[in-house]
Amino acid sequence: MQTVYKKKSGIPASTGDNNDNIKYDMVVFCHLRWDFVYQRPQHIISRLAKSLKILLIEEPWHRPEQEGSRLVEVAANLHILQPNVYHIDEIAGILPQYTNKNTATGWFYSASFLPLLDYFDFDTVVYDCMDELSLFKGAPEKLVSQERSLMDRADIVFTGGKSLYESKVKHHENVYCFPSSVDRDHFSKALNGLAIPEDIVTIKSPIVGYFGVIDERINLDLLKETAILKPEVSFVMIGPLAKIGEHDLPRLHNIHYLGMKDYKELPGYLKAFSIAMMPFALNDATKYISPTKTLEYMAAGKPIISTAIYDVVRDYSEDVTIISNSGEFSKAIDAMLANNNVLNPTDYSDILEKTSWDVTVEKMQAIIKNTVK
Repeated sequence: MQTVYKKKSGIPASTGDNNDNIKYDMVVFCHLRWDFVYQRPQHIISRLAKSLKILLIEEPWHRPEQEGSRLVEVAANLHILQPNVYHIDEIAGILPQYTNKNTATGWFYSASFLPLLDYFDFDTVVYDCMDELSLFKGAPEKLVSQERSLMDRADIVFTGGKSLYESKVKHHENVYCFPSSVDRDHFSKALNGLAIPEDIVTIKSPIVGYFGVIDERINLDLLKETAILKPEVSFVMIGPLAKIGEHDLPRLHNIHYLGMKDYKELPGYLKAFSIAMMPFALNDATKYISPTKTLEYMAAGKPIISTAIYDVVRDYSEDVTIISNSGEFSKAIDAMLANNNVLNPTDYSDILEKTSWDVTVEKMQAIIKNTVK
């Protein structure tokens, strides 16, 4: 028998298809760990869980030192299954211990979970395409064909940005664009008397900062070259490494890596930023991205410098300074610092008032309700 681990104490898992404890309204398949960087899946699924009982299944995480898989209760209506197996195909073998096959909605964040689709009898299948995962470093070749099959069987496709929408709408008749939104109340805490965390308060100002995953999407050469040009400026990178190693990171006296931080702590770090940056590389992995952090930086009232990510350029070019090389990056920093490091937060109000995760989820739920078979 498997074990359900709540936040502090363990309780036995239920078995048997007729047990009420394992009847979920929605099963979510997610390639990102729930405890990883807090982003689109966490924002959307936590809100859906206010009215639906949800099981979120993560990718396999084989841990030989642990017996059985782990079910974590994040909230009364939200459980996270961490399968202790080698491959996605093996997850089907443990599912009877956690859920039955009759579930109203199947929600996919990655087509890699396609082998599990036939295990369930879903009324509605949703594909929330937040990234073009097939273009990411290390993506399996079969992911393209798996996505094609998933879209053939999906009733609804949501996309995390306009570029993704334009790509997917060619292959499905029921596609809706829902760019990542923002928890404005959370990030606007950076505008009040919030304390600045100790590991950044000691870093010399001015600070040009970034938070998010640090992976092949970050232009590390641009970061290094700009840091050389601006030795009096501190460049702070907050977030975990993914698919790159410590040896890949540029090391200079004015570049600081603070590691991964809890979502709750981010407003405090944002408060310490003089300028917020998005130093993305322009490559296959960033071709379709629509960075959530753009709006999060705005909610904190920070001036923003970004490389020419397509969705950022066409949606926010009047509000974000777009640069293409270290020279332009350096000049943009000088111009912003000459403006006393401050951008009036009301300058972003028109943008921020048009978006919220709550409204996004409400609209998604309405679409699902109208599409139910």
